[in-house]
Amino acid sequence: MKKILLAIFFIFIFSVVAFIFFTKTDDQRISVISPLPDFLTRIINNQALSLNLWLPKINNNKSNGLQVSARSALIYDLATGKTLYSKNPKEKMPMASLTKIMTAIISLENKKQDDKYLVRSRDLVGEDSMGLSENEVLSLDELLYGLVLHSGNDAAETIADNYKTGRAGFIKAMNDKADSLGLSDTRFNDPSGLTGDGAQYSTAYDLLVITNYALGFPEFAQVVKTFDFDIPKTSTHNEYDLENETNLLTSYPGVEGVKTGYTDEAGLCLVTYLNYDGHKVIGVILNSQNRIDDMKRLLDFSLKEQGITPPQHG
Repeated sequence: MKKILLAIFFIFIFSVVAFIFFTKTDDQRISVISPLPDFLTRIINNQALSLNLWLPKINNNKSNGLQVSARSALIYDLATGKTLYSKNPKEKMPMASLTKIMTAIISLENKKQDDKYLVRSRDLVGEDSMGLSENEVLSLDELLYGLVLHSGNDAAETIADNYKTGRAGFIKAMNDKADSLGLSDTRFNDPSGLTGDGAQYSTAYDLLVITNYALGFPEFAQVVKTFDFDIPKTSTHNEYDLENETNLLTSYPGVEGVKTGYTDEAGLCLVTYLNYDGHKVIGVILNSQNRIDDMKRLLDFSLKEQGITPPQHG
């Protein structure tokens, strides 16, 4: 008898709650405050579905006597989980076209179903470009090669402009993704990296995390290690002959690219991925006077520190 009365009681309570909820207007309904921070809440941050927190510990003053011209630098071996070199790794700095690593991430996580990306006149910005023309239509894969090999600002803007909620929504997704990766020292306000005056910034540490995440996409890993790529002419776009002019792809054995960057404010920037003799090294350089020389020295140093003889290189 007690069990029957208890069941009737719970049914009554449930019915009352349901009646109150479904008869109240939207403004009257009780709101529930989530105990989670905004960046973990799917309703507020669409990128939270792909939450991936990888936040390695870094020694902020690990230099072991090595000097480089870069204001900020970081070398980390994914295979051994070791920081081999760091210099101001958490100083917020402009990152120029290293921005495009995040642009690639958002584009790959939000591919258009029809894979048709229309170029608009407003997308044709900046000096660095893959040479797009208004009203052309390209695939995401084609745009990614232009984004990385030629650091195409036009490719970045076209990708963002074709986002489901437009360019502003794309930039919001970039910042949401940074939050979802657990990064608090990175902010974006354009998809190309042209913005100056401190409005767009990151750190060597955050860029290490972002690059590691990006390399988890096979498409990204393939594009960044490609030296040259030809896009044949079609009925919707012109022919493009793209070549990656920097990032040690042809001069340092084992380097599998990633991204360069430069503006007057940011200086010479570089992120490099080295896959050599069982070691998987990511190097980040911000505001360098000679990014190629700096990165070669850092890569050599990172291998020597682990008992590996660096490859001969140009």
